[in-house]
Amino acid sequence: MRSIWKGAISFGLVTIPVKLYSATEQRDVSFHQVHREDGGRIRYKRVCSVDGEEVPYSDIAKGFELPSGEMVILTDEDFADLPLSTSRRIDVLQFVEESEVDPIYFAKSYYLEPDAQGAKPYVLLRDALENSDQVAIVKVALRQRESLATLRVRGGVFVLETMLWPDEVREPDFPFLDEDIEVRKQELSMASSLIDSMAGDFDPGEYKDAYREALQAVIDAKVEGREVTRPSEEAEEEPAADLLSALRASVEAAKKSRGGGGGGKEAAPSRKPAQKKTASRGGKTSSKSDAKKEPAKGRTRKSA
Repeated sequence: MRSIWKGAISFGLVTIPVKLYSATEQRDVSFHQVHREDGGRIRYKRVCSVDGEEVPYSDIAKGFELPSGEMVILTDEDFADLPLSTSRRIDVLQFVEESEVDPIYFAKSYYLEPDAQGAKPYVLLRDALENSDQVAIVKVALRQRESLATLRVRGGVFVLETMLWPDEVREPDFPFLDEDIEVRKQELSMASSLIDSMAGDFDPGEYKDAYREALQAVIDAKVEGREVTRPSEEAEEEPAADLLSALRASVEAAKKSRGGGGGGKEAAPSRKPAQKKTASRGGKTSSKSDAKKEPAKGRTRKSA
C-alpha cells in the first residue's frame, strides 16, 4: 500500500505522527470506451460551450451556477481565504460509545500507520481506546474537505472513518409511514421464526461477487478464444397465495438449507433464546437481552 496523506493525531498535549492509507478498494472489472470497429480508445476534449474552442487545463476554473443560469467564477485566492485547516491534524474532539454513531454517517475508511518516532504513543492510545470499548470522534481535513470522522481499532491498527455531515443524510419521507397498516399476530410470529431460522454469525468470507466472477470468466474465454458458456438460469418459483403462506414456505426452505430437512448441510447449533450475540464494527461481541421490540407507534398495529 502507498500512503496518500501524512499528518498527526492530536490527543490533548500528545501528538502522534501518522500516515494515511485507503483501507478499501473496488474490485469491479473496469472498461474503456472504444470504437466498435477497430478497438480504438475514445478520447474527449475540453471544449468551451460559448466559443467552441478547446480549453487547456491552465485556463479552467471552478464555477457555481446560480438559479438564473449566471455563473460565479471562483479563483485560487477565493479558496485560499476559506477556513479549511491546513495543519494536517486529526483532532480528537470526544469519545463516545460506538453504538451511538449511526452507520449511515460513515463514508470512507482509512488505515493509520505510525511514523517510527510515533509508535509508542500510537500503541498507548490504541490500547487505551480498545480497552474503553469506545470510539473517538475527530475532525480532519482531507482533499479540500473538512470532515467529522471516527477513530477506532481494527486488527491492532487505527481505522479512520470519515463521516457525512448531518445535513447530508436524507430523512425518509414515504407515504406508508403515515398509514395505519395492520400486522396480524400470526404473520409477525412467522416472520420472527424466519429470522430465527436464518440467524448465524457473520463471516464475510462466505460471500462472493458472482457477477464479477462470471464477467471475468467471459473476458478470459474471449482472450483464450474459447466459446463463452452461459450459466443456467434458476427456475422461478410460483408466488405464494398470501403473505402468511410465503413466510411459512420461507421458514421451511431456510430449515432445509440449514440441514433441518435433509438439505445436506450440517445443522446450525441451537441458540439460547435469552442471549443474543451482537458483533461490533471492531470485531468484539457482547450479549444483550433478546426481548422483542414493539413496532413503532402509529405505524403498525397487531390484531388479537
